[in-house]
Amino acid sequence: MMTCITGTPGTGKTAVAECLADRGHKVIHIRDTITPYVLEEDDERDTLVIDTDRWASAFPRHDGIVEGHLAHMLSCDAVVILRCRPDELRVRLSHRGYREEKIRENSEAEALDVILVETLDIHPDGMIFEIDTTTTPIEVVSDAIEEFMRGKRAPQYGNVDWSAFLVPSP
Repeated sequence: MMTCITGTPGTGKTAVAECLADRGHKVIHIRDTITPYVLEEDDERDTLVIDTDRWASAFPRHDGIVEGHLAHMLSCDAVVILRCRPDELRVRLSHRGYREEKIRENSEAEALDVILVETLDIHPDGMIFEIDTTTTPIEVVSDAIEEFMRGKRAPQYGNVDWSAFLVPSP
């Protein structure tokens, strides 16, 4: 079974994946697989432009966990979406040294449920589990993911609403 852990940058994907790897799960980090599919570096947005269609179609099946903010684009058996309240996400990304523009872009994407919407578009009948990592310890998030993977937690999504964090345009 291939379980994909996805979410906006800063939601805790890598930390949770490392915890699950320490527990014996086989984990692939997307950042280790995208190099052949990079089309360009977008310096203005401080990101890489990736041929996601080509990358996703070439990605080999993996019996384990795939972690990264593009993981939901793969043919996953189950998708875990990590969520974080946008004000806390801003703090996390700031501590990483993200530029203000990038922080705003990611905080808005989180408030607008971008990853959830993309996931539902790609996996309309899929096994999807959404979890708020804002104040939940990594070990507790990892426990919940393991329970979901074992079928001891039902799919659940749509219970996180950050729309109050959207700032109206002047």
